[in-house]
Amino acid sequence: MKRRTSLLLGAAFLAGVATPPAAGFLFERLGINLAVPVAFAETSSTDNSDTYRMLSLFGDVFERVRADYVDPVSDRDLIENSINGMLTGLDAHSSYMNAKAFRDMQVQTRGEFGGLGLEVTEDKDGLIKVISPIDDTPAARAGIKAGDIILALDGKSVQGLTLNEAVDRMRGPPNTKITLTIKREGVDKPFQVTMQREIIHIQVVRSHIEGDVGYVRLTQFNEQSDTGIRQAIEKLRQQSGGRLKGYILDLRNNPGGLLDQAVAVANDFLDRGEIVSTRARHPEDSQRFNAKPDGDITHGAPLVVLINNGTASASEIVAGALQDNRRAILLGTQSFGKGSVQTVIPLAGNGAIRLTTARYYTPSGRSIQGFGIEPDVVVHESREEQPHFLPEHESDLNRVLRREGGTNGQLVLPRTDLPPIVKEIPNRPPKDWPEFDPAKPSTDFQLQEAVKLVDAMAATKHVSRD
Repeated sequence: MKRRTSLLLGAAFLAGVATPPAAGFLFERLGINLAVPVAFAETSSTDNSDTYRMLSLFGDVFERVRADYVDPVSDRDLIENSINGMLTGLDAHSSYMNAKAFRDMQVQTRGEFGGLGLEVTEDKDGLIKVISPIDDTPAARAGIKAGDIILALDGKSVQGLTLNEAVDRMRGPPNTKITLTIKREGVDKPFQVTMQREIIHIQVVRSHIEGDVGYVRLTQFNEQSDTGIRQAIEKLRQQSGGRLKGYILDLRNNPGGLLDQAVAVANDFLDRGEIVSTRARHPEDSQRFNAKPDGDITHGAPLVVLINNGTASASEIVAGALQDNRRAILLGTQSFGKGSVQTVIPLAGNGAIRLTTARYYTPSGRSIQGFGIEPDVVVHESREEQPHFLPEHESDLNRVLRREGGTNGQLVLPRTDLPPIVKEIPNRPPKDWPEFDPAKPSTDFQLQEAVKLVDAMAATKHVSRD
């Protein structure tokens, strides 16, 4: 994420004009200086008048809530709630973070915090939905699954809580317990799961050798992602004696993270070509990122990338870059479809805003916003079609950013480089396929089909060299 120093958040723009009494009283109480003349840019007097009428309305509502709400409310809470409402009303990903929430985000980005090990989001009914449990954490060991809905924490409903408030309650000192009430697809009644909090050291990269193929799973994009990928590839190379046929990069249920880490991870498998471009409101803020020469640490080895509906944001950037550059074959199901970039802008007082500042486009010019990335080989994780709690994709969210520019999310040109085995890969497991167990890779149908695909790609590559 980049930091825009040109964007200043404040109220100095109110200066130099006649301020309605209610709004003027409000801003005077909040210590905002109205004496510095700052002009509106390209704003008509009619627009100014509308602006101040609405500010006057805001001042009236603010004072009424302060005076008559059933319980006393601090000015800070009212203002912070107002700011957050302004931002969340824009799109599904912009929001306000107070000082504590900002510190929590920084801890998350660094990869260590105390809690349960859950990636969560808020659905449109105000309930908390599990995006993914983090590997080897209390939540993963307790069997929490992607798509689970958290109804209550220690018996108290999460309705009425913001996402940050719910996360804050789930975090806490190590060795303390918390009980989650869970609603799960296919289970008639909600059930409770009690877990003990731990210091969560997020191991964002895990790897092992599957047959003759190196398997690397990346769970999110924090400051350690690129380093972790490089270390995992080197470890696999040493374990195999350099005899791996190829690699599988697992981005399933990876909710994303830092843009610069997405670029770095994509570059770990590319030595040429564009990775991603961003287009902002101001042309000078748009960017293009290209792969560095000799950046591919696998030296062109066959590569399959696993994706699903939990593959979002930064992980879609990586998947799109590798697909468009014909560096990897994507296997799985359609990704989430988050094609926007958020900038975290620190504010005075140590809070911050998370503001959508750009749309991103894959190397072929695709905007996947609200659409997602279609895999080259569609393979579902289970035999039966599973009902889903919303949101399953970006398009299921409220206030979805519209798609602008670029192509419609599909590949500009169909792929002609897929090996013949692709036609033989079933899109669902057979009837006798065992129930999926995260601890047993042999039960992961998508993974096992990816291994077959890498084997076929390696054989084709060997024949072409001969």
